[in-house]
Amino acid sequence: MNNFINVWLSVFISLCYCYSIGKFVPKGIPRLFGVLPIVCLFLLLPLNFSSIHLGGTFAFFIAWLANFKLLLFAFGKGPLSSNPSISLGHFIAFACLPIKIQENPPEKTHPNRPSKENPILKRPRKSHKWPLNITIKSILLAMLIQLYDYSDKFHPRAILCLYCFHIYLGLEITLALVAALARAVLRLELEPQFNAPYLSTSLQDFWGKRWNIMVTSILRQAIYEPFLNIATHVVGHKWAPLPAILGTFVVSALMHELMFYYLSHVKPTWEITWFFLFHGVCLVVEIYLKKVVLYQKVRLPRLISGPLALGFLAVTGFWMFFPPVLRYKVDVRVLEECTVFKDIFHALKF
Repeated sequence: MNNFINVWLSVFISLCYCYSIGKFVPKGIPRLFGVLPIVCLFLLLPLNFSSIHLGGTFAFFIAWLANFKLLLFAFGKGPLSSNPSISLGHFIAFACLPIKIQENPPEKTHPNRPSKENPILKRPRKSHKWPLNITIKSILLAMLIQLYDYSDKFHPRAILCLYCFHIYLGLEITLALVAALARAVLRLELEPQFNAPYLSTSLQDFWGKRWNIMVTSILRQAIYEPFLNIATHVVGHKWAPLPAILGTFVVSALMHELMFYYLSHVKPTWEITWFFLFHGVCLVVEIYLKKVVLYQKVRLPRLISGPLALGFLAVTGFWMFFPPVLRYKVDVRVLEECTVFKDIFHALKF
């Protein structure tokens, strides 16, 4: 716990420094040089953790999301930059938590009414669906963890299917709880982190609109849009999205490999990188076929396209994503920590 507190104290001080330089250092290269030491520090801080859950969550929040937000902030873009500028508290929350303010719909502005350019003014709407949704998924995750006690009775492929559900439920519950805490403290309407990825009908639908929307949003601003601007001058407006998508998946693949390194502390085998690169290529092919062959007029029924998309994700995950996870026993460590959390829960309950 001392280590945990010290690391987060370092993050707090670092973000205060970044907020201060944003006040007097102009955006662009000068501000970039100012935040680069913090970016390097945030890449090193996750190495202080040995816990899969604490270390993995911290690495995702700080080494990935916070660093990309700071790089965007250096150039006056992203959630940390707004006009008028946000407060220090909001700056720290938006930087180190996987949250994004819900964008206001287009509306006419009035001279005596606040402009939509300041999203801080948007207040949360009451929602009765969220608690029930997370409660049900928490129960499902708890049941899933109980099933691992009988893993010797399952086929290895069935265990991998359980791992897929575990990853999804664990991520969504963790991010939703963090967002709920931020929503309660900041009193802001925040965007959801997931959009029912199990309803995906294609790779484009899964990666672009449904899975881990916070990461998608940051990658779009930090990687996709700059690549798109460059590619437009090279291959034209029609085909520019294809190399931009591929470039975005290259960066995403490297970041996922880095996240796995924080979890395993072993030399990369690059299988996870190849998983995301392969999906990037497949997504480019899918979009190309839509543009050239199908003209977006011929669509498979959802009952067919949905299982095909999810099946493709599962098969490629079994092939490239899970082997290093199993080889370095990351799954075993996750289950051991789940057992510890379960014991703590029972101890507190009784």
